Amino acid sequence: MKDVKKTQVERDNSKKRLRRRKRKMSLYTFIVVSLVLIAGASASYTFLFNINEIRVSGESDRYTAEQIVAASGIQKGDNLLRLNVKKSEQKILEELIYVETALVDRDFPSSLEIKVTKCVPSFNVQTEGGFLLVSTYGKILADNSFPTEGLPLFYGYDPKEPVPGKPLESEDEQKSEAFKELIERVGATGTELVTSIDMTDKHDILVNYTNGIVFKMGNWTDIPYKLDMAEHVMNEEGVSGKSGYITMIGKNQCSFRTSDSPSGGGIGTGEVYSPVKQPATDSNGMPLATAQVIMTTAPTEQSGSETQTQAVQGGSYGSAQGEINDEHQEMFDRFNQQQKPTTASAN
Repeated sequence: MKDVKKTQVERDNSKKRLRRRKRKMSLYTFIVVSLVLIAGASASYTFLFNINEIRVSGESDRYTAEQIVAASGIQKGDNLLRLNVKKSEQKILEELIYVETALVDRDFPSSLEIKVTKCVPSFNVQTEGGFLLVSTYGKILADNSFPTEGLPLFYGYDPKEPVPGKPLESEDEQKSEAFKELIERVGATGTELVTSIDMTDKHDILVNYTNGIVFKMGNWTDIPYKLDMAEHVMNEEGVSGKSGYITMIGKNQCSFRTSDSPSGGGIGTGEVYSPVKQPATDSNGMPLATAQVIMTTAPTEQSGSETQTQAVQGGSYGSAQGEINDEHQEMFDRFNQQQKPTTASAN
């Protein structure tokens, strides 16, 4: 009986020793793993992943690779993991005025690449004391006493901080947003097509084109859409090649006049255009047989004729003699109602 009790006690003691041993082993394992991780992290931030090669790529005809690297503040021997790439990119943009974008890219284990793009002088912006030279993306490049020849000129922008190297901002937030949309759209279509843009009144922005057209686009909203409409009107058969004034009427129409006066004469006076809508197509890309209004012409002082309507018949570009579905008929009726005040003023 005593032997049985003794054996039982020894078994219980063995289990306790095993549990203690396991706890100690777990603790030892945790300590060893932690020390390894700490040693690895310390090595990574000291002598591992240190830079021994810096490459410069991209477009830069004003600055050497050495100047770009110096502006970044990065040196050989710096640690890749400890590097603040955003800060280095910003330093390049601030110190090198004619750099438009800068991207610092780590190339482990020991290389770094700096990619830059150059600024392209694209716009003049008038200030109280001179003219700012601005890049395609709105970075101030210089503060001059005269505008740079051959570039569009912005009036009435009211620059907030006209300092070279900084992005151009206006005292008026709405003018800032309008300016960004204008330079993006004008830059995409070609700065050579525009001579000046007057933003003095943000509710009545004027765009002067090199072909003699003045576009009265109204306020700062929907700028890309309005410019698209104006360019469409300029290419219309009755307008192309003429000088005159295109004016936004509401949100969906433009009028063209050869004179700035509402009662001025001349060919084209009182012509009103609605936006072009592409004809609907089936699954094979063929036009559907639905009509679409693209232009109406209000009576002029010289003709006194009835309002004319041109339409595009699906499948052929002739007169719309087929049936017009309810949606297009409703649009057509509403459009004609909008023209009645215009007709009265022309007479």
